[in-house]
Amino acid sequence: MSIAPVEEEVTSAGTDEALDVPWITLVWNDPVNLMSYVTYVFQSYFGYTREKSEKLMLDVHTKGKAVVSTGPREKMEIDTEALQGYGLWATFQKDI
Repeated sequence: MSIAPVEEEVTSAGTDEALDVPWITLVWNDPVNLMSYVTYVFQSYFGYTREKSEKLMLDVHTKGKAVVSTGPREKMEIDTEALQGYGLWATFQKDI
């Protein structure tokens, strides 16, 4: 015979989501992709302006990486997979 708990813990989705933010998607420099292609990917996938895309591409090229998107973990997983599909070296992590 099982006894039902006296109290039940209830969490709201909003609270869980707030604890899960922010995560970031990083693109890393690689020896394969042209700078113009990386700029194109940022414009195509994210809809960023040419100027913003070029700035992010230059960060990747000169600093070795750039944060290209931020948000909940699930969205960063989607962005990372999409960028990998374009052939970019992308990862995601919790923002520190």
